[in-house]
Amino acid sequence: MNEPTTGTLDVPGATLHYEYRGRGPVLLLIPGGAADAGLYAAMTKELVTRYTVVSYDPRGLSRSRLDGPLTDQRVEVWSDDARRLLDLLAPNEEASVLGSSSGAIVALDLLARHPERLRRVVAHEPPLLELLPEPAPHRALFADVRETFRTQGVGAAMARFSEGLGGRPGDRATELPPEIQEMAPRMHANLPVFLEHILCPFSGSRPDVAALQRAADRLVLAVGRDSRTQEPLYGPATRLADLTGGKAVEFPGGHVGCTEHPKEFAQQLVEVL
Repeated sequence: MNEPTTGTLDVPGATLHYEYRGRGPVLLLIPGGAADAGLYAAMTKELVTRYTVVSYDPRGLSRSRLDGPLTDQRVEVWSDDARRLLDLLAPNEEASVLGSSSGAIVALDLLARHPERLRRVVAHEPPLLELLPEPAPHRALFADVRETFRTQGVGAAMARFSEGLGGRPGDRATELPPEIQEMAPRMHANLPVFLEHILCPFSGSRPDVAALQRAADRLVLAVGRDSRTQEPLYGPATRLADLTGGKAVEFPGGHVGCTEHPKEFAQQLVEVL
């Protein structure tokens, strides 16, 4: 697969690194967690014959630099970044969007605010804890992960996170696809930013359900087949699907199915788009 075309976009308070490849209507892939544009590299080759596939490093992560000090990140600012990227690369067309994890929270906010810009939004496992019937224990887990990071560092925090989600030990041994290994050092360097400034603010945010109900014909809520027992990951999407009159669509793999089963994940994505 050819190297992507890369560029930078100045947005209020930051400079975004973005990249794209392929041809056709724009499909924007919003990464989640500590990941950057490289998260979707393994599945992009399945998409570039149909779409101009765009991804980027969210502000404060990897190659997207902040102009000022790092503070708690805000969903609406990140969705405005995504909207500005679409204005640059798809100024006169409706675009499709996939967001995963915290990137799905951004995608939902983008749809709520700018439905006229979007043809279809696929939100894969947005961990919107406030949508759960009993959010308190999950809120406490996420806060404990952040506190563990502050007192014991990244390794202990990620171990606590995995344990709290009922971690599947076999997952840790899964080897990253070669296309994604290049991102791994950047992702590791981003983990302190994610754990301190993204995890709790994003998971504690509340989506505009009324706006999403109005845009329900453009929305697909997605969950990982292997996430069924992980309520903070699987539950919010299924609840939001109920609230917007739909049904969550299961995708291959778990919370990071796009790296576990990139080909099958991409095929499922094309189907729902």
